[in-house]
Amino acid sequence: MSVRTFAALLVRLLWLVFVVQALASPLVDLPYPYWAGWLPLVAAVSLRVVLHRTEHRGIMAAAPEAVEVGPPVSGTWTAQNSPADKAPSHGTHALGQTYAIDIVAESEERPRPRGVLLWPPARPAAAFPAFGAPLLAVADGTVVRAEDGQRDHLSRTSLPGLLYLVVVEGVFRSLGGWRRITGNHLVLDLGGGTYALYAHLRRGSLAVRPGDRVVAGQPVARCGNSGNSTEPHLHFQLMDGPDPAVARGVPFTWRGVGVPAGGETFTAQTPAAGPVGGAAPAGAESS
Repeated sequence: MSVRTFAALLVRLLWLVFVVQALASPLVDLPYPYWAGWLPLVAAVSLRVVLHRTEHRGIMAAAPEAVEVGPPVSGTWTAQNSPADKAPSHGTHALGQTYAIDIVAESEERPRPRGVLLWPPARPAAAFPAFGAPLLAVADGTVVRAEDGQRDHLSRTSLPGLLYLVVVEGVFRSLGGWRRITGNHLVLDLGGGTYALYAHLRRGSLAVRPGDRVVAGQPVARCGNSGNSTEPHLHFQLMDGPDPAVARGVPFTWRGVGVPAGGETFTAQTPAAGPVGGAAPAGAESS
């Protein structure tokens, strides 16, 4: 077990200790002062900060060149949390997310519901145009991980929904490990030490299973709202290994699209069949 893996497990254990004692404290008298109950939380946060800074220095000092692949969707989408704006794009290098991107589908016929302050506190996943949208293989490759048994939950796009996600749901998903965070997911081995992760897939939508060979542009699953997700969307990233718990992020650029910035709406065509493309500058502009 690497030091990085051990430290990540220790962070989860400290969080678990804090949550358990917080739930138990109203029912039993804990054998230590009240302030001591906060020590596991302080230790977990401190260790996470140290890990983040260490990972950031190491990754940014030797950032690899972007790998060109086809877009994982077709049609009109809007980017969120994009590596075109910052790295790490989601505020953490954990789970290989350094160069991850979130994208949501747009539709003139069925506009995407926007975030609200209070009402409605949640919407069904089917209210969003991304829900059920086909997801495509970005290159020829082999399926190494494929899971789609987790439920698609309601949206978390209101203030109460976001608070619930951050304060309650997010904590317990973190304790459950990366599979509870990514929800239903797919990992493709694209060759050359590059792996593609698709997260938050629709329950029961996988069209492939581990060991299957896929070609670029082949439908592999459908977009959903499983895992740590505010609304139906695709979380996509490239990694240097098949296990997000220990993999490092790899920059990408989508053929014909580039790397759309946060808030940028783009239209993608079905990618042409073929292997992973050559390297491109990490800051490639969208076309």
